[in-house]
Amino acid sequence: MEEDQIITLIRSDRTRLRGYELLVDTYQERLYWHIRGILGNHDDTNDVLQNTLIKVWKGLTSFRGESRLYTWLYRIASNEAFTFLQREKRKPGTVTEEKLIYQKLDSDPYFDGNEAMIRLWQAIDKLPEKQKEVFRLKYFEEMKYQDMSELLSTSVGALKASYHHAVQKIKEFLQED
Repeated sequence: MEEDQIITLIRSDRTRLRGYELLVDTYQERLYWHIRGILGNHDDTNDVLQNTLIKVWKGLTSFRGESRLYTWLYRIASNEAFTFLQREKRKPGTVTEEKLIYQKLDSDPYFDGNEAMIRLWQAIDKLPEKQKEVFRLKYFEEMKYQDMSELLSTSVGALKASYHHAVQKIKEFLQED
């Protein structure tokens, strides 16, 4: 279903629930993988995804359509994921976000990656936040620069530069040792 059709449904009190169901069917998997890219763990990702979808339901009437629907969903999902990470970092015994992700990857029964994937995540975690986000969107979600520009309110040129610098830093990290 097209985004504008979903928006039309969610704007009407009579069809809001159907619009929400279609929204979930259309975007749930993309949101899952976006959140998973931030958290690195299946169970935590599912929890954050559920929180995201609850916030989306509660906020449907406030969606004004000034941005694309996925942009709005992406921002909610990102905020929920980063809020989750902040809460986890405050728990006793949690040293850093980086170590938290490695521990969760290592213990996640759904993660069957090898050492190369763990090294890639280590490299990504060393990037500055902006480069980390641009890299995830381009590399894992294969998002176009124009869409990223709208999503992150940044010029296409700046995004290309961020991605290029991120790739260079990741290459350097992976060549170490």
